[in-house]
Amino acid sequence: MLKIINRIILFIISFTLILMLIPDKYTISAAPADTQTAVNALVYGDCNNDGNIDALDFALLKQELMNKGDKYNKIMDLNQDNEVDAIDYSIMKQYLLGKVSKLPYNPTQPTTKWVGTWTAAQQLTEPANMPPSPGLANNTLRQIVHVSIGGNQLRLKFSNQYGSTPVNINSVHLALSTGGSSIQSGTDKALTFEGKETVTIPAGKTVISDVVNFSLHNLENIAVTIYFGSVPSALTGHPGSRTTSYIQTGNGVNKLSMPSAQPTEHWYIISGIDVLTDNSFQGIVALGDSITDGRGSTTNANNRWADNLSRRLRENSATSNISVLNQGIGGNAVFSGGLGPTALSRFQRDVLEQSGVRFLIVFEGVNDIGASSSVSVATNLINAYKEFITKAHSQNILVYGATITPFGGSQYDSSIHEQARETVNNWIRTSGQFDAVIDLDGAVKNPNNPTRLLSIYDSGDHLHLSPAGYARIAEAIDINLFTR
Repeated sequence: MLKIINRIILFIISFTLILMLIPDKYTISAAPADTQTAVNALVYGDCNNDGNIDALDFALLKQELMNKGDKYNKIMDLNQDNEVDAIDYSIMKQYLLGKVSKLPYNPTQPTTKWVGTWTAAQQLTEPANMPPSPGLANNTLRQIVHVSIGGNQLRLKFSNQYGSTPVNINSVHLALSTGGSSIQSGTDKALTFEGKETVTIPAGKTVISDVVNFSLHNLENIAVTIYFGSVPSALTGHPGSRTTSYIQTGNGVNKLSMPSAQPTEHWYIISGIDVLTDNSFQGIVALGDSITDGRGSTTNANNRWADNLSRRLRENSATSNISVLNQGIGGNAVFSGGLGPTALSRFQRDVLEQSGVRFLIVFEGVNDIGASSSVSVATNLINAYKEFITKAHSQNILVYGATITPFGGSQYDSSIHEQARETVNNWIRTSGQFDAVIDLDGAVKNPNNPTRLLSIYDSGDHLHLSPAGYARIAEAIDINLFTR
């Protein structure tokens, strides 16, 4: 008897609380128009079959859960999974609070996720690549970036990873680029950081903006304009932008054009852009050195091999949802020396922590070979590749190995270096360790002299490729690899 009394008291308390939760715009007798129907007709959620869905039906559903019988009540199965359970209870509550508009309701909606559409691998800016006068402190920097995939909601990343003191940002604006330092009127939007336009990035840290609604199309150029306060003497950036940026004295963050700005071919502080997409979208990281970074490509033409691959993916319906994130650093090495953090040391940041990555192309190692004096460099590279594969596979990332392209006639040309290159390429092709092999060596070598690039693909230094060479690399990649 005591148990029955306790149940009755619990029911009364629960029912009273539910009535208090229902907003004023909902009444006990009123139901949304799209669920009202004649009495005795089957209406999901109308547990007492009175033509309304209200708190009384909620109470009956609760009672059903507390005293489950053997009979399945289809009217109470609000998600149509052939079971009346706590999920249906939650759906009814959300319906009465106005957060679900129609019953039955399938809570399984297409999931959304962040996917990177543009990146720049960060490093400590060398003295020769620091901003020209007037500098960044208390001035405005407009940087142009070429995205891969589009979207309607974005977030931007800004890095002070190598700074010794904080970066103070007064304002950041985003707009469509119309060429040079100009932006399209009516597209300019201010970013916020936890609701504020100003943000301070501590030394060694990265910040991410609040989500911004912005109509961004595939392969579009956008301008990211930053009005700085104080900046550290050691700047974080990406020297090999192959794109012109603009430094304007004072606050010009929302100017339509900057005709008096100082141009510079470097990026600073900005490190990535993500778009909010559905779950079908995925990203490719291109991990590499100056050949991936685009040395030998045309400034402001976005004709690096990664750019060309992105265009190919966009043209194919089966891969139009795949982004390309260029994580090349000029002069970079895989395991020792070189410029910027080694590929091993930056792998976590530049691959595993990027948004929405499903594929990785490893195309790096020539600088390790070029700086070595022993063929044992090949063993070190192979061990590093194995580590990349293991780490990437642990996060369900497929890893494609690209063979090292020829460098005969360049500063790296020697019999030892060529022997190491051939050893590494043979392992990439035959070991079976990579999920697939992309034979870039075979695509651009001179068939009559395979230690050298074919002349049309040679930028002139016999190491880096020409725009035609970067186009050939993109053509040589089987885009069906990105439908897995």
